[in-house]
Amino acid sequence: MPNPSATIPLTLERLVQRFQQVSDPKRKYEHLLCLAKRLPEFPASAKVAANKVMGCVSQVYITARLEDGKVAFQGDSDAQITKGLVALLIEGLNGSAPLEIQQLTPDFIKITGFDISLTPSRSNGFYNIFQFMQRKATACQFADVPSLH
Repeated sequence: MPNPSATIPLTLERLVQRFQQVSDPKRKYEHLLCLAKRLPEFPASAKVAANKVMGCVSQVYITARLEDGKVAFQGDSDAQITKGLVALLIEGLNGSAPLEIQQLTPDFIKITGFDISLTPSRSNGFYNIFQFMQRKATACQFADVPSLH
């Protein structure tokens, strides 16, 4: 079986490995909550329907912009564990090229061990957030294409 970490951005790979090294589920969640606290303040003005992740029990918002050909995400959630998952994805994917994000599969969550301990609704929410971020990355890429007119 191929190593899923071989195809993920280096920053995300390092985060995933840190979680993989922690065997105690409680400590994993403590680390996830620390990631949530490190997320920069999300502007209230960005909490609009276009930035809302559908299919999450919690309120989750994600924005993305292109900076020098790399995606810069921002995000927030009203639930701390979900906010930690958002932070994991943002920290891991920020600075990646849109195509790199589009080609990524969410299999890396299995390496962290969260796929086993997340509730079904949080697990589903994680996948919805991941797919939303992929769509945002694609939108950034096409928004940056110059017009042919």
